[in-house]
Amino acid sequence: MLRTFTVAALVSLAGLAYAQTEPFDLGQDNLEIAQSLRQAALESDLAYEITRSLTTEVGPRLAGTPQEARARDWAVEMLEELAFENVRVEPFELDLWTRGHSIYEEVAITAPYPQELYAISLGGAGATPEGGLEAEVVFFDSYDALLASDADEDALSGKLVFVNDRMVASRTGEGYGWANRKRRDAWVLAEDRGALGVLIRSVGTSTNRFAHTGMMSFPDGRLPDIPALAVSAPDADQLERLHEMGETVSINMRTYAGWRGEVMSGNVIAEITGSEAPEEIIIIGAHLDSWDTATGALDDGAGVGIVTAAARLIAESGHRPRRTIRVVLFGAEEVGLVGARAYANARMEDGTVGDHIIGSESDFGAREVWRLRSNVGEHALPEIDAIHRELQSLGLVRGDNTGGGGPDMIPLQFMGVPMVRLEQNGEDYFEFHHTPNDTFDKIVPEEMAQNVAAWAMMVWFLANSDTDFRPQTPQSDVSE
Repeated sequence: MLRTFTVAALVSLAGLAYAQTEPFDLGQDNLEIAQSLRQAALESDLAYEITRSLTTEVGPRLAGTPQEARARDWAVEMLEELAFENVRVEPFELDLWTRGHSIYEEVAITAPYPQELYAISLGGAGATPEGGLEAEVVFFDSYDALLASDADEDALSGKLVFVNDRMVASRTGEGYGWANRKRRDAWVLAEDRGALGVLIRSVGTSTNRFAHTGMMSFPDGRLPDIPALAVSAPDADQLERLHEMGETVSINMRTYAGWRGEVMSGNVIAEITGSEAPEEIIIIGAHLDSWDTATGALDDGAGVGIVTAAARLIAESGHRPRRTIRVVLFGAEEVGLVGARAYANARMEDGTVGDHIIGSESDFGAREVWRLRSNVGEHALPEIDAIHRELQSLGLVRGDNTGGGGPDMIPLQFMGVPMVRLEQNGEDYFEFHHTPNDTFDKIVPEEMAQNVAAWAMMVWFLANSDTDFRPQTPQSDVSE
């Protein structure tokens, strides 16, 4: 049966927190230029080729390693070749963590049925003793079950903890935060209760035999003394079956992860200088680093390609934007937004945080953009809604006004910078995220081109606006 939707129903489906506003005039010239950018982007393979180059010529680029330094050199050369202005690297210090000898550690069930497991150390994890360790596994069906278990000190003394939460796939990726609690924090609960190590079901939706890595949390700067590893989903299923059979499972492991000292990383910055308000900055970004297990095509080589190509299309359009467009390729995102924090702190120190008019990041793969969300003052909603109406031809719905700009935009958002975000379809993103399967072949050129078209149009409109997108502070009445 053919279904029809009222405007109210469509607003509800899009998740709006407010009704659509009255039409805002973006200007006929801006509309025509945006349409030409849309067409040029849909016909361009620049983003695809940038991502191909990064993932092929640099490959994996763990934060703080020589490979990440090579990525910065690559980025500077690429941005200069594309004729961006003010290309530079802003360095910052970083504590280096690596997993040691191999991207996969030695992990095996020794009882009741000996067999190897595919597992990988989580970022920040400690190592086993030099000769490895072997211990009985205590199975927890979920992170909540671990939280609710006996909290007495040494309750898990001499054991290995396994936490089994499953992540559910969705277009928004909303299940990630819930499932990721065990990756971030399970080690603290395990170590405090005397455990020798912790294993988790990989935070991902893949059924392939790839383990998903990722960074842990370090409350109050505390670092783990125990190993912590993610187990591939099929191997986690195996452990679950053994538990359901009532078997006592023992695991032997040998890992080499650890902190290696202080090194340097950096953010790569490039600009298109504004014609009328060059001091006003539209910041768009992606992160340059990746985990060491793959070439980071989706996370976040694709974002590097998308935002760079969108800005380049604007630069070569023959129409200079009113405001400055700043592209930032952040370093050391995967290990805790280190580059993003360094960038925001530097802007606080030089007093230019207030010059950042609005920000956004591409960091969710390369599938099609389907929704525009924002976090701006209510007075600016008519303009953001008008931008969305121009993006509807690319298949976008309007989201609410409570969003963020992406992970690397979080520090700036905390400092009061307004945000918008073009959200991509994440239904299969966590099949590849933080695994060896995050490779260039997963990118569909036509979907990437749609991303670039949406980005080029949105950024053009924002860069040619004269609106302050921050919430406006009401003026108090003063009686004489």
